[in-house]
Amino acid sequence: MQILSLGSRTLRFMSLRKVAMGFSTLLILASFASVFVKGLNFGLDFTGGTAVEVGFSQPADLKKVRAALADNGFADASVQLFGSSQEILVRLAPRGSDVKAEVIGNQVIDALKKADDSVVMRRIEFVGPSVGEDLKEQGGLAMLTALICILIYVAFRFEWRFAVGAVGALLHDVIITVGLFSILGLEFDLTILAAILAVIGYSLNDTIVVSDRIRENFRKVRIDDTVEIIDISLTQTLNRTLVTSITTILVLIALFAWGGQTIHGFATALLFGVFIGTYSSIYVASSVAIAMGVSKEDLIPEVIEKEGADLDAMP
Repeated sequence: MQILSLGSRTLRFMSLRKVAMGFSTLLILASFASVFVKGLNFGLDFTGGTAVEVGFSQPADLKKVRAALADNGFADASVQLFGSSQEILVRLAPRGSDVKAEVIGNQVIDALKKADDSVVMRRIEFVGPSVGEDLKEQGGLAMLTALICILIYVAFRFEWRFAVGAVGALLHDVIITVGLFSILGLEFDLTILAAILAVIGYSLNDTIVVSDRIRENFRKVRIDDTVEIIDISLTQTLNRTLVTSITTILVLIALFAWGGQTIHGFATALLFGVFIGTYSSIYVASSVAIAMGVSKEDLIPEVIEKEGADLDAMP
């Protein structure tokens, strides 16, 4: 039997919900395994250390730069292009509380000038280890607080089963996005944390739109099958979801390709987050709500009889 919605064929999204949940479970397990085994490549924002930005008169040769630093006692330095081929960023782990950032910066410049006299220092930044630990803790608390507030809002606005589904979808997106950075060994800093919080907001917006349409159809569609109503709702919101996602992805691709090294990680997290967030708003949130037994009766408002209504109805 085909289900029809507003004169068009309804797609049976929920017929694949078991496959989708199995796929999501594998991704989550792989993410946890990578985080526990490999860990995250925390940036200086979390670990502390020194960042030295230097400029060259010609495109920099990263291999020569790394070799020059290794020959002068900086074998653990992280070297990458920063904005252009003539700008590089050197990141160094903490060297002790008594070593000042300016001293380390001068040592880095001296080491690089032995290989190229055109080297010019742009800036030096230092983050203490204790500050990095505080940032890591506060960032985790910010994410946890956001999820709790979302749970309360959706439970109040819709129904508690949808709230659990929405938060489950958001946790799904966060865990898999963090897992991607762990698997690929990409640097995880405050910029990436901000991107993950943005992914939470994007995914939540999509989930709220879908939940609102499900609630509306529960009340007006004369079908008792919860799965069919959810399929109808997802089909009705599919155009909106695709237009929003594709528009966002086009912007993020431009940022990823031409935005420079400064926002490369931010664009990577958001680009992946939009894909996984769109997927979770269709499959994860609704599948969790179905698994928890949401039904039409849960979203139909109760009719409250006024006192004396029976007396008024009497002739």
